[in-house]
Amino acid sequence: MFFGIIIRMFYRDNQQHNLPHLHAEYQGNIAVFAIADAIILEGSLPPPKRKLVEAWIEIHKDELLADWQLAVEGETVFKIKGLE
Repeated sequence: MFFGIIIRMFYRDNQQHNLPHLHAEYQGNIAVFAIADAIILEGSLPPPKRKLVEAWIEIHKDELLADWQLAVEGETVFKIKGLE
């Protein structure tokens, strides 16, 4: 979690969107972001929080893609540091 934003990646979650993605939640708003380009696939976040998530994805893209592969295989993912 960073700046009140909760980031989640679910195990074996590759059916609906069929591409590497993560879920971001802020005060009841939920958005699904593609990891490759930080585009929102579903939902929404307030613009300032959306920009923070987009920046975080860009900074940690390689780590996120590695975690995605682990998650879809049902393996334990590594924690990734949030923005400060």
